[in-house]
Amino acid sequence: MPVNKILVVDDSPTERHVLAELLRGAGYQVVLAEDGEKGVACAKEVLPDLIIMDVVMPGTNGFQATRALTRDDSTKHIPVILCTTKDQETDRVWGMRQGAHDYVTKPVDQPALLAKIAALS
Repeated sequence: MPVNKILVVDDSPTERHVLAELLRGAGYQVVLAEDGEKGVACAKEVLPDLIIMDVVMPGTNGFQATRALTRDDSTKHIPVILCTTKDQETDRVWGMRQGAHDYVTKPVDQPALLAKIAALS
C-alpha cells in the first residue's frame, strides 16, 4: 500500500513542525495531533497510511496510543513508527511489543526516516 497520508503525533510544536515540513517536502500529505489521545482519535477518523508517534507525551503516551491503535480493528493495519528521545534498547523492545512497525530516535536522521517510509510503500 503506498504511503500518501501521514499522521504525526507529538506534543512538541517544534517537532511537529520539523517533521511536517520534512514530510510535506517529500510529497506526503500530513495530519497533526498534539498528544496520544488526540492521535488515536485522529487515526480512527482520518485513517492515515502511516503514523509517526512520539513516546513521551502527557496523558496517553506513545506506547499506550500505539497499543490502542494496533489492537483496534479499524486501525491495526496502519503501521506506526515510534519517534522518540528514548534510546535505550529496552524502550525499543517495549515499543515493538506494543505493535510498532519501527523505532527511530530524535534528533531524527531525516534521510533514514524517509527511507523507512519509502520501504513501506
